[in-house]
Amino acid sequence: MSQRRIVVTGLGAVTPLGASVAEFWDGLISARAGISGIAHFDAAPYDSRIGGYCGDFDMTKFADQRMIKRMDRFAQLAYASALMARDDGHLTEEGFEPTRSGVIMGAGLGGLGELEESHTRLLNKGPSRVSAFTIPKIMGNSAVGHISIGLNFQAINTSVATACASAGNAMGDAFNAIRFGFADIVMTGGSEATLTPLGIAAFAAMKALSTRNDDPTHASRPFDKDRDGFVLSEGAGTLIFEELEHARRRGATIYCEVIGYGATADASDMVQPDPQGSGAGRAMRLALRDAKLNPEDVQYINAHGTSTPLGDLAETNAIKGVFGAHARNGLLVSSTKGATGHLLGASGGIEAIACVKAIQHNTVPPTINLENPDEGCDLDYVPNEARDARVNIALSNSFGFGGHNACVIFRRFEG
Repeated sequence: MSQRRIVVTGLGAVTPLGASVAEFWDGLISARAGISGIAHFDAAPYDSRIGGYCGDFDMTKFADQRMIKRMDRFAQLAYASALMARDDGHLTEEGFEPTRSGVIMGAGLGGLGELEESHTRLLNKGPSRVSAFTIPKIMGNSAVGHISIGLNFQAINTSVATACASAGNAMGDAFNAIRFGFADIVMTGGSEATLTPLGIAAFAAMKALSTRNDDPTHASRPFDKDRDGFVLSEGAGTLIFEELEHARRRGATIYCEVIGYGATADASDMVQPDPQGSGAGRAMRLALRDAKLNPEDVQYINAHGTSTPLGDLAETNAIKGVFGAHARNGLLVSSTKGATGHLLGASGGIEAIACVKAIQHNTVPPTINLENPDEGCDLDYVPNEARDARVNIALSNSFGFGGHNACVIFRRFEG
């Protein structure tokens, strides 16, 4: 069987930079940070009191109150971004066969907010006051369930939970589902809403979060020597992956092509990466081999780049190991987490959208807040200002606690 080609035909996003793809992209290329002090709960007792909150998001634009009450915020964000992608892709009921259309999304932690609220209700008011909707809201697969029901997508319907690599692995699974004939269309990406009291407290207990509370817009600073941890954020990014001939038959707009995927495990530590980024490097090599590319064929890497001391250096070392001389001679690397913060399981989805837009506009989004690169972080990270550059091939990296590594490659569509 000849391998089927997969293209991207729709985009949807809710991010700290805005509740649409247009606002997200404008924020990136304008070098704007979507980070602020936490205001949706009392964060005064917490070590880290900043985050990337989607304050412009209004779920009533996408669902009625009855449906909203049955969804945790992470599922709301996912559902809204999926409807945006559907509309952006001009996907009507006549344009797809339900049994050939699927949903594969990532979420690292699922309904954390509902879990906290339900537990508080249990302790304060007793077991009889726990909602019958608690389990369906907490479930990590609730987002894909709602999307499947809302869009009548009846093919493969799965949720991927590989921490911060969740959306990357979900996109890889979607890519494979289409190219091996299990579906013609897959909604894919990731969603996360862990900017909650427990989310902040737990990550702060690990000393993983930035405590630059008095200067939130400069707190997330990938590859900078003064970085002190990541900034926790929320949001969702959804892409429509579609088989090429199916997209052509319905007259879809084609953004770009998906051509490679690689996934590996570090198998070394639950939270710390290998200093040389060996697992990350193998994922990039597998993706390049899958795409039948040489390292020098890649113009842009959207780095995982979380603004942690260990992670940024490990990823830099991995890129150097895979790309050799090209890493310092023509390869552009940027982390958009300087602007968005870290959306955990949703990161790969919105960062894939950044790759798609970089190809579409021949513009590489910057790594903001990069003022003094750390020792060993010596690549071209496109510091602080977007750069015009021809981008034919872009690579998106996603790495997660548990040692998960995912890499997805996008190419300009040439017909």
